[in-house]
Amino acid sequence: MAFDSNNHQLHILLFPLMAQGHMLPLLDIARLFASRGVKITIVTTPGNAPRLNRSFQTTQDSSTQISFKIIKFPAKEAGLPEGLENLDSVSDKETHSKFFDALSLLREPLEQVLQELHPQGLVSDIFFPWTAEVASKYGIPRLIFYGTSFFSMCCLENLEEHQLYKKVSSDTEKFILPGFPDPIKFSRLQLPDTLTVDQPNVFTKLLASAKEAEKRSFGMIVNSFYELESGYVDYYRNVLGRRAWHIGPVSLCNRNLEEKSQRGKEASISEHECIKWLDSKKPNSVLYVCFGTVAKFSDPQLLEIALGLEASGQNFIWVVRREKNEEEKWLPDGYEKRIEGEGLIIRGWAPQILILEHEAVGGFVTHCGWNSTLEGVSAGLPMVTWPIFADQFFNEKLITDVLGIGVSVGAEKWVRLVGDFVESGKIEKAVKEVMVGEKAVKIRSRAKKVGEMATRAIEVGGSSYNDLGALIQELKSYHS
Repeated sequence: MAFDSNNHQLHILLFPLMAQGHMLPLLDIARLFASRGVKITIVTTPGNAPRLNRSFQTTQDSSTQISFKIIKFPAKEAGLPEGLENLDSVSDKETHSKFFDALSLLREPLEQVLQELHPQGLVSDIFFPWTAEVASKYGIPRLIFYGTSFFSMCCLENLEEHQLYKKVSSDTEKFILPGFPDPIKFSRLQLPDTLTVDQPNVFTKLLASAKEAEKRSFGMIVNSFYELESGYVDYYRNVLGRRAWHIGPVSLCNRNLEEKSQRGKEASISEHECIKWLDSKKPNSVLYVCFGTVAKFSDPQLLEIALGLEASGQNFIWVVRREKNEEEKWLPDGYEKRIEGEGLIIRGWAPQILILEHEAVGGFVTHCGWNSTLEGVSAGLPMVTWPIFADQFFNEKLITDVLGIGVSVGAEKWVRLVGDFVESGKIEKAVKEVMVGEKAVKIRSRAKKVGEMATRAIEVGGSSYNDLGALIQELKSYHS
């Protein structure tokens, strides 16, 4: 179908993985495309639609360009509990595997949407590798969204190519990735289990398919900006020869208070209550502690965090993914009474961007998930890095070893969902390093500069603004 770029509006389909950390950046990407005159249809399932829709009710300017198409999630056929449609609701490894297995069952409903809407492009999550074949069948370009950094993608490619982790004498021996712009060291313990397992599993098979599908795709959309990791953007494009466009930090498209507070799930605390608490604190005096939507810490680990935060003597906001109940074994006796006025525990979901951007917040304890990392970077905050699994150990190295805007808490072991156990003493030490003293001042100064670069990148004429413009032009000329 010929596309006349002068008379027709470009129409792109966005297909996010049903998990908060994947849906949120793609929602922001929808806004960015829409702000440049592109018509967007977001494909999702009934259980996820209300959550996504809520985020758009605050965006008047571009919401007319954005619509939704609902497709059924085949939970029953995949042996999953009825109504389970989001990865964040999964608590065990077996269901986790089944969920990823079920994703290929969405192929037929997606094809029906393509037949009905005739879009000019498809942006789909990396965990839908079969969409490369579908896009090819309908003669449209498929762009991959992989919610991680250029740095992390380069690390993975380097490890797969050189396989130095197979040549070390122990799990803890460090080795340097060859040919990188910086001397980056890893131990075998810190690597994803997809690299180190002997038997193929659901994830290794899925990632192998994703890699194969990448060769048949138009390229990669990356939530990053050139100035943040220029050496690795160049490495990815020039050394690895991949096509990619950096269009981030995409979270910066949420400009007003309402957009920032409505982003994602409904917060467990009102933004006004949260802001009021922060307003009572001095600039840079509050530490924000949050480990994303997927980590599953044990009660003993939560207890160590509670003790470490208290011992640090810092004001803090701590987001805990637990419901309040009678028996909270993870909290020391009388803890909340003792920290009253100095610490605020939010159980459930918090308006993260709103908190990070408040002038009272001076540091961020993060699991190094890429969304959180970029939100911390955009807010110009020093970070305490506590990677758990996925790409998080890679992102930690970018923060601590390349950018020099963070301090590691000392987690050394990649463990799916639960992470390495870290004692309170290490937590206290790392917190103090980013919050008080001479080292903290230097890290804060560097972090602030990087945050200013992030803002400039998405403004008119900035590196990400220009890259998005270049991508839209390519998509238009693809059909002309």
